[in-house]
Amino acid sequence: MKGTRRLHDAGQSIWLDNITRGLLRSGGLKRYVDEFLVTGLTSNPTIFDNAIRGGQDYDPAIRDKISAGRAGEALLFDLVLEDLTQAADLFRPIHELTNRVDGWVSLELSPTIAYDTKASVAAAKELHARAGRPNLFIKIPGTPEGIPAIEESIFAGVPINVTLLFSREQYVAAAEAYIRGIERRVAAGLNAYVPSVASLFVSRWDVAVADRVPPALRGQLGVAVGKQTYGAYRELLASDRWLRLLNCGARSQRLLFASTGTKDPKLSDLLYVAELAAPHTINTMPEKTLLALADHGQIGALLAHDGGDAEAVIGRFREAGIDVDALAAKLQKDGAAAFVKSWEDLLTCLKEKSETLRKAG
Repeated sequence: MKGTRRLHDAGQSIWLDNITRGLLRSGGLKRYVDEFLVTGLTSNPTIFDNAIRGGQDYDPAIRDKISAGRAGEALLFDLVLEDLTQAADLFRPIHELTNRVDGWVSLELSPTIAYDTKASVAAAKELHARAGRPNLFIKIPGTPEGIPAIEESIFAGVPINVTLLFSREQYVAAAEAYIRGIERRVAAGLNAYVPSVASLFVSRWDVAVADRVPPALRGQLGVAVGKQTYGAYRELLASDRWLRLLNCGARSQRLLFASTGTKDPKLSDLLYVAELAAPHTINTMPEKTLLALADHGQIGALLAHDGGDAEAVIGRFREAGIDVDALAAKLQKDGAAAFVKSWEDLLTCLKEKSETLRKAG
């Protein structure tokens, strides 16, 4: 039995952290759905940058759109929406079969409005309506500035993928924003069903501390934070506050494990997949990790509801001199800055490609 089947049968959704026009046109994504049980995907600016810069799949569309006067972010969103709506259509049968639990794709907001709650909510509503697909999430960072935008977007009925979460505390803040948005909808007499996922980034923890801790602790912090956050997730799902909302027709915000490709060659290539298997969660993984899972993946014991040994492991890192709370804040801040840079790089890439195509006629 393939590792992808084992993970699927354990109750965890497998999403692909990749989307390109080439993957869509070649039938590669459809094959992953059929053979590897992929039931959704996420995207990011770097993926589009590499695809546009490194090939010609987007050239005809870019040429047509610049001829029509499109440029900058307007051109970028045109291209991204074309890919994501096509992917959303591919996942639509899964979306319907699972009663809208699965079969999702995600679209980033521009980081230029990351600190503007009103503009973020307006853009989230506009992009979701423009896509015209029920199974499309809008991604909003779970930074302190993003929390009000998450609540307001949920209240407005926009499905949200909360990104850039690095700790239990950051997850809880995002989950509470989601709950407040749903509670406000119920109080206003609106439908309580507005889906959401909360994306916890795990591998960057181990990259950050690799040279600062004893070898015996190598590769343990990301998994421990994942377990700790899962404990908070299960506690929230069982709370009276959440159960009251379920009784009104709400759907629980699922926990998503992101950044699950192993970056340290000395560690298992499936570390963050094998160690973070749990029902009613998602693991979104790069292609390399997906293929490894299908080829030789083994799934360990499912996560303990209370987080298992997470607190003890994190305690050992504290004893080794790691300020885990400060590092969580730094990882989120650095992640937000990296997102801005990736976005700027993508816009530069698109401008250069447009100029090249314009000169070529």
